[in-house]
Amino acid sequence: MAYGVRVLARPEIGAGFALAGLQSVPAAGATEGRERLQEVLAMPDVGVVLMEEDLYDGLPDDVRRQLGRRPLPMVIPFPGPAWAREVESADSYIVELLRQVIGYRVRLK
Repeated sequence: MAYGVRVLARPEIGAGFALAGLQSVPAAGATEGRERLQEVLAMPDVGVVLMEEDLYDGLPDDVRRQLGRRPLPMVIPFPGPAWAREVESADSYIVELLRQVIGYRVRLK
């Protein structure tokens, strides 16, 4: 029997996975994520569930322990996108530009 992959994530995240060819199950929040997870776990053709980390963290501890003991489907949390941009120092930006142009890392004094 062939098993499939499902992605359990917020709709805006699941759309990207759907573009990559994976079937997405949308869940807006932790409560809806628990409900949708139960639906996905009942599907006999699912072998792997990729679950957004925020939704996975919203699961009760006993549910997470049960998921760890189940052989199939495997539930694997993945980190969601970080919307905040990291602030780089001017020196690190220049060093990265030089590394790209020259081909190796230089040290600024």
